[in-house]
This record gives sequence, structure tokens and C-alpha cells, in this order.
Amino acid sequence: MRLYGKNPVAERIKADPGSIKKLYLQKRTELSEVVREAKKAGIAFVSVERSWFDKNCGGVHSQGVMAEVPEFEYAQLSQVISDCLENVSVPVFLDGVTDPQNLGSIIRNLACLGGFSLVLPEHRSAGVNETVLRVASGGENYIKVARTVNTATTLKRIKDKGVLTAGAVLEESRNVLEADLILPMAVVIGSEGKGIRPGILKNLDLKVNLPMPGAPLSYNAAVAASLLCYEINRRRWTNG
Repeated sequence: MRLYGKNPVAERIKADPGSIKKLYLQKRTELSEVVREAKKAGIAFVSVERSWFDKNCGGVHSQGVMAEVPEFEYAQLSQVISDCLENVSVPVFLDGVTDPQNLGSIIRNLACLGGFSLVLPEHRSAGVNETVLRVASGGENYIKVARTVNTATTLKRIKDKGVLTAGAVLEESRNVLEADLILPMAVVIGSEGKGIRPGILKNLDLKVNLPMPGAPLSYNAAVAASLLCYEINRRRWTNG
């Protein structure tokens, strides 16, 4: 797998320098941060011309940085559930989010917020690929990302353990600012077109909506996840 861009590569070097198999940097390009982190970690790099990037990176906006790394390693679902039960993190379940740009943005934003993990369905979902990692900008190093064979079954399982399950839903839902968001909890974010599927909706304890005083459109999945999770964190910070 290839990792592109200044921030994604610099963050990977900081978090997991051993995962960098090869590092290529474009000559005559301002890459001081990447070079500094590489030298600090003892990682050798190859300086190449722009023409090498044009030939080998398939038009990807690489910012003159490319690292060869292992395939993305997903976290164990059991560990994510354990973290949830211990109030270490709130798992965010995605349902039908197939756009890698959205997935990458969600990973980046959840990493910035802190205190969240991510659970993807094994089918009908974007997986963590090179595009996702580029957009995540290093966020994958700071949150656990797991997969589940059946989201509805997993939600029912954690509900039975006392976890509050909440989903972002437009209709027949409560304003998130007025809802009781009680830990331990899990969050579900659906696709922009179809929302959360009925089989998953029936496993929600709480349906919330995000205020939209402006145009009668809808937030995309990444923005919805960020706003809902920010509100969860705001309650955490307020309540100490």
C-alpha cells in the first residue's frame, strides 16, 4: 500500500516508524518536516525528480511524498466493544458509507476530537484504502478502526450490555441538543442517500437530528458524524 502526502507520512513516521518500508521524496520541494521526522526515526529516504512521481504515482496529488507501507490493519471488534464498555471510547458505526473521501474525513475528524473509535460493515462500505489514508491525513494512527459482519447484531449485542445506541435520523427524532447522551454509548451514521437501514434503526435506543436552521438540505456523512460526536464530547467536557 502507498501512503501519499506530507501530513499522512509525517504522522505515520511519528506513530509507527517501523511500518515505513520505503520513503520517496521529491527533489527541490519544501519537505523539511518529513525529512526531520525521517531522520529522527532513522528512516532512509530516496530523493527523486518530479518526473518519477508523475510516472509512478498515477496522477495522485502526492505533495512530493510517497511511502510504501503494509496493508491497513483493522482493530479487533472485541477490543472496540471493550473500550466502549469501559468508557474509553465511543464507537461510531457507519451504515452504507461507500465514499472513500467521506470515510477519510470521518477518520480524520474523529481522531481530532479524541475518545472515539470506528466500526465499518464488511460489505456495502468503503474500506481503508490509499484514498482514505490520504484524506485521513494521519488520523488512522490515533483511532481504532474495526469491522463487523453484521452491524445490527453487533448493536443488539452491546445494547444487551447496557450501551445506549444513538443514530442520526432526520424524521421522528429529537434535537441532539435536547437529547440525553449517556455513556457508555454507540453512534450510528447512515449514508447520505438512504440514511440508516430499517434493520439497524430498530436497534437504536435514541434517534437524534442535527439542527439545520439554514437551507433545507442535509449534512453529508462526515459532517454529521463530526457534529454529533462534537456534541458528545462537549457533554463530556462540561460534565467533567
